[in-house]
Amino acid sequence: MTPFFPHPPNPAVNFPNSLQCADIQLRSDAECHQVYPGKVTPNMLCAGTQEGGKDSCEGDSGGPLVCQQRLQGIISWGDFPCGQPNRPGVYTRVPRYLKWIRDTIRRD
Repeated sequence: MTPFFPHPPNPAVNFPNSLQCADIQLRSDAECHQVYPGKVTPNMLCAGTQEGGKDSCEGDSGGPLVCQQRLQGIISWGDFPCGQPNRPGVYTRVPRYLKWIRDTIRRD
């Protein structure tokens, strides 16, 4: 899947100097499919706020989505500009990969 972020990075984006954290909500699979028809697989999940203003953004890909102190997602892609109302970010659904992660760790 190709991210929606522009490349090269948008010079209008200001990157913070310190680690950022935001409280956002998991969105239902149905909502995720409605917002991004044909682009979201069962190995993805969406998270964000309905009102907007909080979201992962350009440069955040690979970062964690943590729920109740457990890694649930890895930031993958989303709309630009970031933080639009009802336009959640899309994350890799980590629990779908647990067997592969464990098998890979055992092999190495």
